[in-house]
Amino acid sequence: MRIFLTGSTGFIGSQVALELIGSGHQVLGMTRSESGARALAEMGVQAHQGDVEDLQSLQRGAAECDAVIHTAFDHNFANFAENCQKDQRAIIALGSVLEGSNRPLVITSSTAMGSAVPGQKAIEDFFNPEHLNPRVASELAGLELSQRGVNVSVMRLSQIHDTRKQGLVTDLVELARKTGVSAYIEGTFNNWSATHIKDTARLFCLALEKGEPGSRYHATAEEAISFKSIAQTIAQTLGVPVGAVRAEEALAHFGWLTPFVSKDMSASSAKTREWLNWSPESPTLLADLKNMVHA
Repeated sequence: MRIFLTGSTGFIGSQVALELIGSGHQVLGMTRSESGARALAEMGVQAHQGDVEDLQSLQRGAAECDAVIHTAFDHNFANFAENCQKDQRAIIALGSVLEGSNRPLVITSSTAMGSAVPGQKAIEDFFNPEHLNPRVASELAGLELSQRGVNVSVMRLSQIHDTRKQGLVTDLVELARKTGVSAYIEGTFNNWSATHIKDTARLFCLALEKGEPGSRYHATAEEAISFKSIAQTIAQTLGVPVGAVRAEEALAHFGWLTPFVSKDMSASSAKTREWLNWSPESPTLLADLKNMVHA
């Protein structure tokens, strides 16, 4: 198939592009710059000039292809709610081109959307359209398209990692560098979930090739890693002390990361593994932290 891939020069998108090419697909990758186009050419990807805010460029790319994978997302958390609304508009624009056909659209979300009760693992079958997390906008867009007959599925991401980047954990590493301590909140026993970038890319490809319309999949290799163990591994790798921060001091220390570090973000991928015959094989989050290339 010929696949239109947004976010094709990004951390996740670039690996998805390589996985698609390795599986025999052709990739049309969206990029905003000439340098991005050159990087795509080196990967064997045809460049498509565009931007997630240029809805017509999105629609032109989707119109040229047999399927779409949407990995682009603005991760500036200072404007998180606004960026989620931007993502919603992009998804609707992409889906409008696919309406009336069976061409698949795989969009991206967070495993947080599958959490029904605080402290319980997120599951694929759960979705609350009134979820307070702004990322709900992405899945609401997917739901709207599904109701219009578009073949859309959702890839929910955990902390996606290799030795260079580790999702939100990368920001915790930088915070530990800045403050000289790797911290966790005293008295909390929360867990996070994670997946290696290579396993994630393979899962995107499986969802494209074998996914069912309306399905939600969890890119989760490790379902529950204690946040304290993440803090301890960061401390060990950087050579800084690990410390417990009182709940009332969390905001002062963690800043915008506070809502994340104080929550359980564990997730199950049991159904995903069964539906798509997916078996993660790559290194764990803690292993990649111990071998950080920027440590």
